[in-house]
Amino acid sequence: MKSVTNIKLVQRNAKIGQYTSLGALVVLGLGLFITFKYPTKFEYSLVALLVGFLMSQIGIHFTNRWGHTPRPDEIVDKSLKGLGREFTIYHYVTPVSHLLVGPAGIWTIMPNFQGGIIAYDKKRWRAKGGGFLQSYMRLFGQENLGRPDLESEAEIDSAKRYLKRILPEGTEIPEVRSALLFANPKVELKVEDAPLPALTPKELKDFLREKSKEKALGEVTLSTIRAALPQAGKEE
Repeated sequence: MKSVTNIKLVQRNAKIGQYTSLGALVVLGLGLFITFKYPTKFEYSLVALLVGFLMSQIGIHFTNRWGHTPRPDEIVDKSLKGLGREFTIYHYVTPVSHLLVGPAGIWTIMPNFQGGIIAYDKKRWRAKGGGFLQSYMRLFGQENLGRPDLESEAEIDSAKRYLKRILPEGTEIPEVRSALLFANPKVELKVEDAPLPALTPKELKDFLREKSKEKALGEVTLSTIRAALPQAGKEE
């Protein structure tokens, strides 16, 4: 399996998350200092606390996506390791964060870090459990499951428009599908009726091997797509 990653983008955004988080601590500290030292300047301390909170949320977002250890792209690579040289995963080099191309077709892989129980019931995704920290992160939107169905539609649409732009004129755009990857080892999936495949890292590789038997992409189409996409990468 070949992996192509925009390392410069990863490193840049990880630094943004780090510096923004540090800056948030400074601003929050300033707000507390004003509160206790100059109680009559309440409006200034309130502004500092609000700005510091906003910066902390931005820092957490960037850190979760780009500074998480291991990073989402590393988790995906590890999950796909040994899949076969005919597969290539593209991280942050297309409008889709993680785009997989191979005999199983074209897939957008959507990593998630939620723990606890992930369930799909009555056309809704639900996340519960996982302990206090997980509940706190969901409360402030940093580990919120959101709407994977709508997010996958957006990913698929972005991938199709990108392929249409880079492929030779007249090339038929193949089907693009999405899969959810739940990387938290403490996650429990109850998603039998879900409209999207929801898989753990141990399940992802076998799932794609089964999909390869359907011959979703012919060799000619696969070669054309590979030639249009970035080439630099490493073997996994």
